[in-house]
Amino acid sequence: MEDMQEDTFFERFDAVIQIPRRFVLACHVNPDGDAIGSVLAMAEFLRGKGHDVKMVVANDFPGFLHWMPGADDIMIFEKNDLDCKLAIADAEYIMMLDFNNLSRGGILHNEIGKTRCPRILVDHHRDADLSQFYCAYSDVNVSSASEIVAEIILHYGKSHFTQSISTNLMVGIMTDTGSFAHSMYHPRTFELCGLLLEKSLPYIFIHQQVYDTMSEGRLRLLGHSINNRMEVLDDYSTAIIALSKSDLERFDYHVGDTEGVVNFPLSMKKIRMSVLITERQDQIRLSFRSKGSFSVHEVAQKHFKGGGHINAAGGTLTCSFKEAIAKVKAVLPEYKDMLNEEV
Repeated sequence: MEDMQEDTFFERFDAVIQIPRRFVLACHVNPDGDAIGSVLAMAEFLRGKGHDVKMVVANDFPGFLHWMPGADDIMIFEKNDLDCKLAIADAEYIMMLDFNNLSRGGILHNEIGKTRCPRILVDHHRDADLSQFYCAYSDVNVSSASEIVAEIILHYGKSHFTQSISTNLMVGIMTDTGSFAHSMYHPRTFELCGLLLEKSLPYIFIHQQVYDTMSEGRLRLLGHSINNRMEVLDDYSTAIIALSKSDLERFDYHVGDTEGVVNFPLSMKKIRMSVLITERQDQIRLSFRSKGSFSVHEVAQKHFKGGGHINAAGGTLTCSFKEAIAKVKAVLPEYKDMLNEEV
């Protein structure tokens, strides 16, 4: 983030938090570790400053994140829409973390859109329209929204890094970098993690809680995905894993069970892009991952109503499952030369 934008953010944010306010913190639909971690950490920080804070998400988040400190206080719109609506309507400020467009808020879109209170942005995704926010800390060159929250809190002093704040931010950074395998743009990420690890729960414990608590069904779904549902397209250095509703039902799918599946094909040297297609009740969800300079953000934004980062992006389609697979394959010739470049 440019220094001028950072100075403006803190000037305005300082003014906001001087007196007690009513905040609502929200993140994107289908929350991941970074979304939940950044929301939980910011909520605790603001409460420590004397503010009333409500945390609202559109739908439930993966079970392997439920252990996170403070997670029980998050209100889930799909389960309790009335309290969520009341909180949003009563807010003096709404903070959007880990998403910069209301369309990524799912069913929170309409409720937040109805409000006239100022909005604050904390995000690391591309194409943010900063004009719609009272203040914004937006930086696409950081690992995660949790890294930005860490910088904000550090601005007010290292002493604000409690064990729970530090633990939640470590989860956010760890998961959004694939355990530090991608999205590592500068040494600052490791510097911040060093500060957080001084206060957080042990890193091995954090890692185990997120990655080593699979159900049998989730592990068998992973094996099925790779062995039976992965198609390797050598001409395009691409692998596609397509999971139908019946696939998910067969393995007793729970929220978060497909987390990380899209990353496995990239472990093959010859694969430059991996795509996971999952059939849900009302739409087709797509996850894209890539190596090197090939931008899956551009692919997702142009063809699949989505976006994200250079090496990690998502999108949606409202067609049939078979049509979605055909659509993904149909766009590959457009990127053939780039996909076949050396990483």
